[in-house]
Amino acid sequence: MIRALLYLQLHCGWNRLVRRLQRLKQPKYFAGFLVGGFYFYFYFFRHFFLQRKPASVPVTVWHPELLSGFELLGALAMLGLVLLKWILPQQRVALAFSEAEVSFLFAAPVSRRTLIHFKLLKSQAGILFTTLLMAFLSNRFGQTGNAWIHLAGWWIVLSTLNLHFLGASFARARLLTAGSMNWPRRLGLLALLLVLGSAILFWARQTIPAPTNSDLASWRSLWDYGRHALEVGPAPYLLFPFKVVVRPFLAPNAGAFFGALGPALALMILHYFWVVRSDVAFEEASVELARKRAELIAAARQGSLQASKRRPRHPPFALRPTGPPAVALLWKNLIGARSSLSLRTWIILALAFGVPAVMLSLSSRSTAAPPLLGMLVLMGLIWSVLAGPQLLRQDLRQDWRAADMLKGYPLAGWSVVLGELLAPGVILAAVQWVLLLTGAIVSSRSPDGANVPILARLSVAFGAATILPMLNLVSLLIPNAAVLLFPGWFQAGHDGSPGIEATGQRLIFAIGQLLVLLLALLPPAVVFGLVLFLGQLATNWVAAIPLASVAAAGVLAVEVAVGVGLLGKQFERCDLSKETQP
Repeated sequence: MIRALLYLQLHCGWNRLVRRLQRLKQPKYFAGFLVGGFYFYFYFFRHFFLQRKPASVPVTVWHPELLSGFELLGALAMLGLVLLKWILPQQRVALAFSEAEVSFLFAAPVSRRTLIHFKLLKSQAGILFTTLLMAFLSNRFGQTGNAWIHLAGWWIVLSTLNLHFLGASFARARLLTAGSMNWPRRLGLLALLLVLGSAILFWARQTIPAPTNSDLASWRSLWDYGRHALEVGPAPYLLFPFKVVVRPFLAPNAGAFFGALGPALALMILHYFWVVRSDVAFEEASVELARKRAELIAAARQGSLQASKRRPRHPPFALRPTGPPAVALLWKNLIGARSSLSLRTWIILALAFGVPAVMLSLSSRSTAAPPLLGMLVLMGLIWSVLAGPQLLRQDLRQDWRAADMLKGYPLAGWSVVLGELLAPGVILAAVQWVLLLTGAIVSSRSPDGANVPILARLSVAFGAATILPMLNLVSLLIPNAAVLLFPGWFQAGHDGSPGIEATGQRLIFAIGQLLVLLLALLPPAVVFGLVLFLGQLATNWVAAIPLASVAAAGVLAVEVAVGVGLLGKQFERCDLSKETQP
């Protein structure tokens, strides 16, 4: 039976490869393949073809103390992932099968253990691809000669995590089916967890010293304190199995790798027997999962992702029966944006920007904290301007497959385009204003230690708050223009068939968007500089910045009005019956 599963996997992979090669006959895929291939060659594979002398090859030799620190960080990260898998609620265990696999395999005389083996074999394709990608990203090939060590190390880490996640879902399912959800067993399990957690916390409090001001004075001292805290008390025992998994990847040579390989493989084999010997009924949940995935794919192709049953979402504001049509489209897209801007998204953003800010604020005696916090806010603003329009797609990029419905409304084309741009523009502006307010509060000192007056901070914040909303709309105009001008090319990137050609198409649009954005920024930049220069001659730069920002925002507003008008006319002229579908 294993041979049959291998045969099925090999031929499915071969058929996917043949299909992707056949669609290269279309120019949009061929151009994307050329650009994507050049990108992957330049970023990953050029080290294989560049002839270098052995003496010029840089060899990275990590200090043992640094390797020990990396081992602790890797083990801590794996512990966090495992805890999240066990803590997050998951009512039913469901293995991901396609509808075709459910129809043929579940009805066949195949045991449950064989289905688990099929799932494990299928997951190896993604694990091997991720292993190659992570090894290339760590820039090991053609550099140190230890590429095979990092390949094997990544494979061990990813395969062990995959087996543990699968086994954890099986264990939770067995607890549910065993009746652990009745109140006596639930209270007993909760009491046991509380006792264990309290014992671990008491042990840690007795053995781990509290941080002092000297421990928080610099990054080096904070690093040393963190290492010491993870090497005493309960931490070494909790992190030991995760260190075993991470250790082969961090091996500096072949001898150390083979010395660490045995325990890591033994732990992986234990996970394997744990998974394959778990007698858990997952068929019904897997069928339901396959049905839901098929419904989502069909709904996406029809332009309606609301086909699946979801909890009703409260509208962002009350929509009046009459008013500007653009406000109705804003109302609709804000409701759709709430699914992508979930609580988990905000938690990730808070951790990405809040944790460094808290760590910096702890060293309040250091004069470097305020400018570093200001730089962190500036990085968030730059990221919102460059990546925000790509992440927030609640505009024509989302509604294009339902463009026939939009064209059926008695609305002017410019009104439709403006309404589609407003939702991501409003969300980006709100996030940016919060960042600006935070930056105006924390940036009390300059990098050289001088105090920054509050009026200067408010002047810069007001100027940026005036320019950024218009800049967001200009940035959003460009990808929406790509949808209207090149609908066939745009849709190719959302047909559910990722690959080198899809990556190339995204790169083509990203480069084009960057060039158009730079050209669009030239007029407002010239106006801003001219008004700022004249304002400094009349008053000072604190008063001149708001005036220059208002003038630049006015130029950007003119560009937005012209762009919305032109795209509105293009939307009205667009004949959807002549557009080629992917």
